[in-house]
Amino acid sequence: METVPWLPGEIPRWVFMWAIAVSMFIVLKALSFRGIKASGASLPRKLAYLFLWPGMDARGFLTQPASKLPTASEWIAAALKTLVGISLIFGSRLFDQALFAGWMAMVGVVFALHFGSFHLLSCFWRSRGIQAVPLMDRPMLASSVSDFWGKRWNVAFRDLTHRMVFLPVLKRHGRTAALMTGFLFSGVIHELAITVPAGGGYGGPMVFFILQGCAALFERSKTGKRLGLGKGLRGLLFTQGLLLLTVALLFPPPFVLRIINPFCDFLHELAF
Repeated sequence: METVPWLPGEIPRWVFMWAIAVSMFIVLKALSFRGIKASGASLPRKLAYLFLWPGMDARGFLTQPASKLPTASEWIAAALKTLVGISLIFGSRLFDQALFAGWMAMVGVVFALHFGSFHLLSCFWRSRGIQAVPLMDRPMLASSVSDFWGKRWNVAFRDLTHRMVFLPVLKRHGRTAALMTGFLFSGVIHELAITVPAGGGYGGPMVFFILQGCAALFERSKTGKRLGLGKGLRGLLFTQGLLLLTVALLFPPPFVLRIINPFCDFLHELAF
C-alpha cells in the first residue's frame, strides 16, 4: 500500500485523502452557518445539521419545514442505490485490470454515498418534517451544463458556492466572472482532495472545471442558443458528452490507482 512520502509515519494515501476531505467538509460546514439566523432552532437540531446531514443549506434545515415528504417508493429507491453502490465496490475486486476495477469501485462509492446513503438521510429528516433536499436530482437527465451543476449534481456544494463565491463576485464583477470564479473554486477544492493526496495528475481537476465553465458560457451565447445546446435532447447530449469526454481529467489515473483501489482493498479485507 502506497504511503505519503513527505508525511511522518506510514500514512496510506487513501487515509490522507479522507482526512483532507473531512477537514474541508468541517470548514465548509462551519462557514455555511455564516449569516444564518436560526436562533429558534434547538441545540439537537443544530447538532443534527452539523454531524448528521451532509447538506450545506443551514437555513433550510434549521428553520424550514419539509416541502415534500418521502414516499415509500423513494425510500426503496434510495436503499437500492446504496446496495448497488456497495455491490460495485466489492464487485470491482473480481477484475484484474486495475484501472477498470478502480473506476468501477469509484462509481460504487458515489452511488453508495451521494446517491444512496445521503438520499436515505434526506428521507429520514424529511419524514420528521425537516427540510433536507436530496443532494442529487437525476443528474443524467440534465439538459444543459448549467442545469447539471446548478440544480442536479451535489446541491450541497452548489448551495455553499452560490452563497459564498457566486453572489459576492456577481455584485462586483458580473455574471460571467461569477460563474467562472465558482468553477475555479471547485477546481481548487478538487485539486486538494484528489491530486494532492494522490501525488499526481495535478491540474486535471482544474482544467476539467474550467472546461465546464466555458461550456456553460458557450451554451448561453448566441451560437450556443442557435445550436440548441442549453435545452432539449441536444443540450442533454452536449452536457453528458462533455462530462464523459473530460471526467478522466477530474479523476486521473494516479487517484484511481493509488487511492481508490487501496481503499477498496481495505474495505474488502475489513468485510471478509
